[in-house]
Amino acid sequence: MGRATDDIEDLLRRHAPQVLGALVRRYGHFDPAEDSVQEALIAAAEQWPRDGIPDNPRGWLIRVASRRLTDRLRSDEARRRREETAAALTPADAFVAPPPGEGPAAGGPSGLGRAPSEDDTLTLLFLCCHPALSPAAQIALTLRAVGGLTTAEIARAHLVPEATMAQRISRAKRAVRGTQFRQPDARDRDQRLAAVLQVLYLIFNEGYTATAGPDLHRTDLAREAIRLTRAVRRLLPREGRVTGLLALMVLTEARTQARTGPDGELIPLDEQDRALWDRTAVAEGIALAEEALAQGPAGDYQLQAAIAALHDEAERAEDTDWPQILALYDLLVRRSPDPAAALGRAVAVAMVHGPRAGLAEVDALAETAERHYRLDAVRAHLLERAGDMAAARTAYRAAADATLSEPEARYLRMRADRLDR
Repeated sequence: MGRATDDIEDLLRRHAPQVLGALVRRYGHFDPAEDSVQEALIAAAEQWPRDGIPDNPRGWLIRVASRRLTDRLRSDEARRRREETAAALTPADAFVAPPPGEGPAAGGPSGLGRAPSEDDTLTLLFLCCHPALSPAAQIALTLRAVGGLTTAEIARAHLVPEATMAQRISRAKRAVRGTQFRQPDARDRDQRLAAVLQVLYLIFNEGYTATAGPDLHRTDLAREAIRLTRAVRRLLPREGRVTGLLALMVLTEARTQARTGPDGELIPLDEQDRALWDRTAVAEGIALAEEALAQGPAGDYQLQAAIAALHDEAERAEDTDWPQILALYDLLVRRSPDPAAALGRAVAVAMVHGPRAGLAEVDALAETAERHYRLDAVRAHLLERAGDMAAARTAYRAAADATLSEPEARYLRMRADRLDR
């Protein structure tokens, strides 16, 4: 029963954004649609363990959620006006849940150029990145509605209190109330696409290295981010930013099996058993990175993908082409003030010019950037390489005290304790 319940929970989590996307695209009411989807998910969690999973679970969820939403709209004083608005907002190819045994879930025709579930999720992605919202609100709403992160997880990722993030998400929902739920036209596509890609990158990062909790890697989030990025690329196959982001994710995810030991302990990149890397994924990622660089001027994602490709191409850590990586980081930090990129460049400086040179870069960052545990972690690593063991111990422990990730904290304390011997 436990395994069956887990399977149902995974299924519901996977379908939730698709169902929400279908409802908001058809009816145009975000908050009531979200409430109705939650009710359908609760009903499924109660009925499916008892009655079995339906042949078309997504269609079942959409039908139940649609009935709940229709009941809500009919009970409103402005029922007639809202129904007219919903009809006006419904595209000609609007998704209607197929009966069991039909549609793409069962291998039948969809009537659309793309699978309805993919189209609905992408519609929801672009909706959440509506230009009426601030970038921070776009990211928060997408992480909540599409990524399935809790408000607490989103707050931790943004380093703000949970109550602040809850208010931000509520304001974002109010701001898009009554908005047409369609994919954007060419006029505002680029602006929304940048926000969409940033959100997908954040979802992937939260999955690849969880900001808190007992697990280093949240496979569900990382794979969902890759799945959604592949879907965006199918729509925009010649967009270098999209191809670059997908390459970066695939190349990074390829190392997953080597990142942890038998007891879940963290293993840093330079100590990983590279025989455990997924070489099929590495080959795909390198090909994507090369394609991304050929698709136009090199942007942030293309440059980061090129750096990841250089790491993954090296058969041994000592074979890594650090001068080329430093050159790419130089380009990256000139384009973007991202502190993570600047910290990565500091590591590259240390590998090319020595740990003291890298420490000087870290110290300069500490004067301008907000304090973060990764800054102390990098400083500790470089101090250890420079032979200053006492200062390295202090920095390792400061980083361990600051992170909410239990695997990272254990690793950092282990490094500090090892220097005591």
